[in-house]
Amino acid sequence: MLREDVFVITQAITWIKTEPVWLCTVLSTYGSSPRSPGSLLVAKADGQYSGSLSGGCIEEDFIERIQDGAYLNASHIVRYGQGGIEAKVNLPCDGSLDVLIEYLPNGNASYNYLLDIQRALQGYTAIIKKVTLPMRGEITQASNASHLTQIERQDNTIQLYIAAPPRLIIAGISNVGLYCADFALTLGFEVIICEHREEELSRFADQISPQIDVIPLFPARYLEENSCTANTAIVSLTHDPRIDDLTLMEAVNTSAFYIGAMGSSRTSARRRERLISSGGMTNAELDRIHAPIGIPIGSKTPSEIALAVMADIVFHKNTHQYTS
Repeated sequence: MLREDVFVITQAITWIKTEPVWLCTVLSTYGSSPRSPGSLLVAKADGQYSGSLSGGCIEEDFIERIQDGAYLNASHIVRYGQGGIEAKVNLPCDGSLDVLIEYLPNGNASYNYLLDIQRALQGYTAIIKKVTLPMRGEITQASNASHLTQIERQDNTIQLYIAAPPRLIIAGISNVGLYCADFALTLGFEVIICEHREEELSRFADQISPQIDVIPLFPARYLEENSCTANTAIVSLTHDPRIDDLTLMEAVNTSAFYIGAMGSSRTSARRRERLISSGGMTNAELDRIHAPIGIPIGSKTPSEIALAVMADIVFHKNTHQYTS
């Protein structure tokens, strides 16, 4: 979802330099709706658009309306589906969705407005966008990089929290890691797999989703060379001490909200001793590491272990706010 949203905003920034655009955000859905709240679409007067509101159900109707001169106030909310506008192709199962439509004239103010949104989606900052109908939206910096409510509505005021989605970095490919990656994608995470072993990459290549970034680099080196924001979880699931130990030694130097490594209680205890004797880790650093990793659900198979791992990550994401 992140890449699509960033692409939409990047396209809007390109267009706003020479012509006005309509920026649309799905606020809420009822019943069956193909797109989730927060989904974006940007359009311009000639009918070109980027992104999606409904997977194709209502886009044609919306484009026809702006070409007929509709939605020229700074902000509007419209409902498509049951109880609102009926498009030529209705939403499935009598679903409906509410859409915030912002009309942005070309110029520096709109350009900077979109640039702030782009930077938030890319993880450089977190913002709150406040829109009071029918006025133009205002953007302020968010104090936290985590916010449990993404969209709030009260009368004619809409407040949207905008930030990059959580990221999962998986150190080394494995069967458990693949299931974690797939679960994480479903949960809205951006997923990165760091794997320097060519033979392992070849063995799993056909099973890795194209939505996953595969970095052919030793995981610890990747963490050393790249910044890691506070919305990141780092897991090492290889059972190879050369990978796991060095990954953890670098991970504790980041602001990641979750760090974990796979292994039994005995394996984790031996690893802890190595990290103290060879890695010079402090107790505070060791306490940041979840090992054994995951919540105790009696998991046995790779998919069950991955489920336990992702459940633990989601728990910490949702119950411990992290700051940028």
